Amino acid sequence: MGILRGIESNIKDIDGSIDLEEPIRQSLDIILTGFHRPVFAPRSIDENTHAMVKVIESGKVHVVTHPGNNAFPIHIEEVVKTAARENVALEINNSSFLFSRKDSYPNCCKIAELAKKFDAPISVGSDAHNAWDLGKFDKAVALISQYDFPAERIINNTTGSLFNYLKTKGIDIQDQFEW
Repeated sequence: MGILRGIESNIKDIDGSIDLEEPIRQSLDIILTGFHRPVFAPRSIDENTHAMVKVIESGKVHVVTHPGNNAFPIHIEEVVKTAARENVALEINNSSFLFSRKDSYPNCCKIAELAKKFDAPISVGSDAHNAWDLGKFDKAVALISQYDFPAERIINNTTGSLFNYLKTKGIDIQDQFEW
């Protein structure tokens, strides 16, 4: 058993900057980022898309969190194509179908459909906002199952698939988990 050092950072502006200083970024194994109020207020679909594309192209993040969030509309196809080209995973998580992001389901369906079409990686998560939802992926798994999403494109399908994905990003941590 081991623990990855990671963070869910915030997209700060339309240029795709994140709120993570370089020395801290260098010390982490995995970096996720997404839109979060109040750091980034919802903007136009073009501005939101520009910010997300820029952060994907920055080379500083591995996973974009809850890109289907209806509060931050994006041009989904443009984001998915960019994620495929840059090998950055797009997250589909259970919390996107509950609470504040419950209207995200159609967007998440489109992301899964286009990620399969354009061979973009995805990440499946709980995005638990409380202890009892930690590790619950049932709704996210059900969604991607509808699209017969290839298991090899789910970066965290297995421990090995996550290690292999991180290795493509220059992060080789598997030896830290072998005893």
